[in-house]
Amino acid sequence: MIKLNDGYRDVLDSISSSAPTPGGGSVAGLTLAHAHALTIMVARLTLNSEKWIDGHDIATEIIETEDANLGHSIQLAQNDALAFDEVMNAYRLPKDTDAMTKKTAITEATIGAASSPLEILDSACNLLTCITKLVPNCNVNALTDLASASELALASAKIAAYNVKINTQYLEGDTKRDLEEKCDDKLNQCNKTIIEINKIFTKRLGW
Repeated sequence: MIKLNDGYRDVLDSISSSAPTPGGGSVAGLTLAHAHALTIMVARLTLNSEKWIDGHDIATEIIETEDANLGHSIQLAQNDALAFDEVMNAYRLPKDTDAMTKKTAITEATIGAASSPLEILDSACNLLTCITKLVPNCNVNALTDLASASELALASAKIAAYNVKINTQYLEGDTKRDLEEKCDDKLNQCNKTIIEINKIFTKRLGW
């Protein structure tokens, strides 16, 4: 039986506090971590039986790599909070700070705050691509768990995209355009990939 320790509740309490961080970007990273965890579970359940031997190679690959990706997602969640804290710190520079120095600090911090969720979005896309390789031959009894992992990955991608654009609205020029184009491209990729995943798993289940 699952036992959620106090640390898990502490994270949720931290998110629900009135502090600006951890916020949506961090939640995107944590959501992605849950998607990785479910994917690993399905891979292990696939390896448990020779019945799913056609899925053993990709399941083995996932088990060998996804634990690190899960940990990376948690780090990305932490990084997002730190990036936004840097924005707040830039705005709080002493009043006697040179105007150009302060403007540069704010711009650089804002770029960091937009880049951090973009990295989460990129990771979510990579996971969805990985799931497309597992879904055709995974343990059918865990197929809805894998579908759930894909939905979590997509949710993570969407949340991350929101957090990219809430920051890029304060940027200008090539930097703004480059970040937003990358964001749109990755999110479109995620939306296309999950359609493919859904077609495969619903066909396998006869839904």
